[in-house]
Amino acid sequence: MILVTADEMREMDRRTIDELGIPGRVLMENAGRGATRFLTRAFPGIDRMNVGVAAGRGNNGGDGYVIARYLASRGAAVSVYLLTDRSRVAGDAAANLELLGPLAVPVFEIQDAKGFTALQNAMRSKDLWIDAILGTGLHSEVKGIYRDVIEFINSLDKPVFAVDVPSGLDSDTGQPMGTCIRARATATFGCAKTGHFIYPGAAFTGELEVVDIGIPDVVTQEVRPRQHLITRSHVQRCLPVRLPDTHKGRTGHLLVIGGSPGKTGAAALTATSGLRAGAGLVTLAVADSLNPIMETVVLEAMTAPLPEQNSGILGESCFDSIMQILADKRSLAIGPGLGQHPATGNLVRRLIAASGVAMVIDADGLNHLANDTEVLRQTTVPVILTPHPGEMARLTGMASSTIQSDRIRSARQFAESFRVHVVLKGARTVVAHPDGTVFINPTGNAGMASGGMGDVLTGLIAGLLAQGISAEAASRTGVYLHGAAADRLAEKIGPMGYLASEVMDGIPADIGRILTESAR
Repeated sequence: MILVTADEMREMDRRTIDELGIPGRVLMENAGRGATRFLTRAFPGIDRMNVGVAAGRGNNGGDGYVIARYLASRGAAVSVYLLTDRSRVAGDAAANLELLGPLAVPVFEIQDAKGFTALQNAMRSKDLWIDAILGTGLHSEVKGIYRDVIEFINSLDKPVFAVDVPSGLDSDTGQPMGTCIRARATATFGCAKTGHFIYPGAAFTGELEVVDIGIPDVVTQEVRPRQHLITRSHVQRCLPVRLPDTHKGRTGHLLVIGGSPGKTGAAALTATSGLRAGAGLVTLAVADSLNPIMETVVLEAMTAPLPEQNSGILGESCFDSIMQILADKRSLAIGPGLGQHPATGNLVRRLIAASGVAMVIDADGLNHLANDTEVLRQTTVPVILTPHPGEMARLTGMASSTIQSDRIRSARQFAESFRVHVVLKGARTVVAHPDGTVFINPTGNAGMASGGMGDVLTGLIAGLLAQGISAEAASRTGVYLHGAAADRLAEKIGPMGYLASEVMDGIPADIGRILTESAR
């Protein structure tokens, strides 16, 4: 599913109007009509409601006027509250505003605090609000009468239907610009916007429907939006389908390097998760003194004891051993529970530069890269990094809050700069690729905020890599399956308290369901 930025959507509109000759007023009519269809489905009985339309002077307001006209034609009691002087409304929006007159739709102008105060009692009586105040072009903080009206509508605790984007939301980043309408449902036009799916924007958006307003596919293809939503059909196309005579030697061998005193569980989860993803073989390489522990924990995976730097700590002394073990492997996962000893950091960086197989770097592997990200430029194989926002902050030298304020930009810039794949974890995980394309994952829930979840994801992605799936497909498929398994647990067990190992154990069933759907 394509997601667009405000600039991309603006360019799509321009080409449709200027180059193909489809009038802007036609697009506005299509938008308002389609939004009304969704509105009447989302709020049954709206014809009997007292509806308020809060509208600005731009095209977003114009869409609102079209909706008001359709509602009035159905017999609904609808009033428009225009947050400007009527004379400032121009173009297609002005034409649609004029059409409200013959239908006797009242239009109240709110130009200042005094005018707003005078209308508040009437505004409180509305059963439902349509938000057509601000559109996708907002990139500065909402102020003045716009802010006052938005906060007033939110305070009423009445359902709100947003037009295109909830007013006050940055449609690119999903961040509220000082204040933002809290919509129960949103009708967006042409394509969904990235801000609809990135938190906190997803929470402000509510139920979302994309309305076809008549922009031809050729225009979308020419603009080439670089953001997408991971869908179940996409995952279906990426999963490997096994032939009946397949054996474990053909389904890939993953090497996991991890574990240190007190953190053996992380490495064990990653190794077992690789098997749950379908890898034919997994070898877990750990410090020699930890090997007896791991042999009792991971029964299906093989283990490989490595020479130690200190008790339970790996250093460069085991580099040659690891390279020998890696010789016949298809993928490498490095970092879970590995520890932060400086000698381990030297080993990690050497392995990254020397690996001849695609790799997933997580946890302590990422921490050891924080002061030397340039080693990533030495790699000749696909590299997938799976940082949470704190780890991403250390990799980039930026504050975690800065990362979170624009997750798409943060992941994309790093992926493009270092030619790696970045899986920026968190609510609505962002997957960015070296060519700048970005995918947002819709699966997962707050119950995943517990230990071990990232280790399972690392093994899952690396296990898919071992089966010959591309780094692009493995990263996107891995995050989708990870979240989907957690969503199923949340429905079955409850919203929290389920374990990372339980998520891991549910992955084969989800893979099976998706493959069965694909076969049908």
